Amino acid sequence: MINAQDEKLLSLLRTNARASISDLARALDLSRSTVQSRMQKLEESGVIKGYSVEYGDAYLSSMVSAHVSIKVKQKLTTKTNIELKHIDAITDLYAISGEFDLIAVVQAQNLEKLSHLLDDIGNLDGVERTNSSVILETKFKR
Repeated sequence: MINAQDEKLLSLLRTNARASISDLARALDLSRSTVQSRMQKLEESGVIKGYSVEYGDAYLSSMVSAHVSIKVKQKLTTKTNIELKHIDAITDLYAISGEFDLIAVVQAQNLEKLSHLLDDIGNLDGVERTNSSVILETKFKR
């Protein structure tokens, strides 16, 4: 169970996961050891799973992204999911209902690399077929 201080700590970390323990302690008006202890408890309880990098707009604008719908051979679903997880350019993978089984969000440095990536996905053992949509512009993201 998390308390109000934990909520404030989580909010600060969402804003800047690289904030120092000292800065967090000052913002929360708590001791460094208290903040460090709370963070450890949040990590151990699974509330905080990890820390990640958020790309800047300049870098993201140079990337090409696409949604790739993937139809999977049912007997090879687990194997295919594992192989897809090992492709670093896939940032998200969702199981969906409908004609396709999965949607992958992929990012590449240019269209040529995206094309090779789509070929790699399509050539995986358990993939029956794919359908790709290049993202032209992000209107908003929450």
